[in-house]
Amino acid sequence: MRPEKQFLVDEVNNHLEKSDYLFLADYERANVMDIAELRGQLVKEEAEFHVVKNNILKVAAKGRGLPSLDDQLTGQNAIIIGGGNPSGVAKILTNYFDKAEKFEVKVGVLSSNRIEQNEVQVLAKLPSLDALRAQLLGLLSKPAQQMVFVLNAVPQNILNVLQAKADAKGDN
Repeated sequence: MRPEKQFLVDEVNNHLEKSDYLFLADYERANVMDIAELRGQLVKEEAEFHVVKNNILKVAAKGRGLPSLDDQLTGQNAIIIGGGNPSGVAKILTNYFDKAEKFEVKVGVLSSNRIEQNEVQVLAKLPSLDALRAQLLGLLSKPAQQMVFVLNAVPQNILNVLQAKADAKGDN
């Protein structure tokens, strides 16, 4: 491989190392302003948008052992990588792509598994990572909270009986 191509493959490999997911998007109808706006939104999730050559991505993906993307590597493509919240990035992409109608998510790779366009949309509908953590914490704390109520009920009932007895004596 020529040194220039090897440099490009190494650059794409550096991008792919940053993330355990990848979204492949067609940006053929987008202009520079659209791409800049999308990049600005992706910064919120610490994700990056990189334009790549199809053959370079094919070589880099094969070298990293990623699933084959060959059937989707036509036209002008970009990769979206980075950040720790793939569902948040998928949400930004689907919202922006639906609004702009100039982009299209073709396919994704999540933890070395290929996900199709409809699966990316399902991923986008998931709650954020923080929301999922809050839900899990709520589920884990619920039994402990109920146990405290049960343990507190016995002394509370005794106090209620004693208070009722004291009130009854006071009425006499």
